[in-house]
Amino acid sequence: MMIETAGHAKPSPDVALSLPTRLRAQIKQDSFSLNDEFIFERADYRICFAQGSEVLRNKLASLVERMYGSRGLHVYHAIQDLHPSRAILVACRGEHLFGTLTLGLDSKAGLLADTLYRPQIDAIRAKGRKVCEVTRLAIDPEYGSHDVMASIFQLVYVMSRLIHGMTDLFIEVHPRHAGFYRRMLGYRIAGPEKICPRVGAPAVLLHLPLEYADAQLRQFAGKPMSRERNLYKFSSPLRDLAALTLTLSPASANC
Repeated sequence: MMIETAGHAKPSPDVALSLPTRLRAQIKQDSFSLNDEFIFERADYRICFAQGSEVLRNKLASLVERMYGSRGLHVYHAIQDLHPSRAILVACRGEHLFGTLTLGLDSKAGLLADTLYRPQIDAIRAKGRKVCEVTRLAIDPEYGSHDVMASIFQLVYVMSRLIHGMTDLFIEVHPRHAGFYRRMLGYRIAGPEKICPRVGAPAVLLHLPLEYADAQLRQFAGKPMSRERNLYKFSSPLRDLAALTLTLSPASANC
């Protein structure tokens, strides 16, 4: 199943960025049902899921090893990434895999970020909010761009927010990278600097209330020429996001 974006059309303010109630009722809140044939096509690259492909998983392992190793980080191969609560996204140009991240929903096993920051994340859970996280983000700088980052994160937004109803997205990053996520996506620092045992390097916890992403996408999606400095303007127009939500919803196939 291949999805192509319609370019940068003027977004309609009344486009509904949510699943119909009849579909949302069929979604499991703590696990993904992934379509291995899904492909999100862009001009010169594509994004798809890697869970069902040993070839893609091997390629992403090589990418992570190369990217993490070049920065002096420990390389960890997360068995948890194959858990139903996690979705592995990969970006490819031709046969070359150049980007990956894993989106994890909260489950009985919790989040990987709970290892260092459970009190901070539990404080959000205690408010009745639904948390998720991004882990294992690696993009080859030779192929990386704001468009690539925006494309990957808009899929994270659709899957976490629009399909599974998550309210809060966490990520652990090296302190020197925190400024980028704060400026370009609106993350806030939510936890102090600590040594992350998975990579053997300093990390801080960043927190993004997804209501902020809602507002930014409604204002900037599909407007790449905006003078605003954020990644949201590089996202697909709202109408395309709404269509993408229905396409990625496992329940929609039964309607």
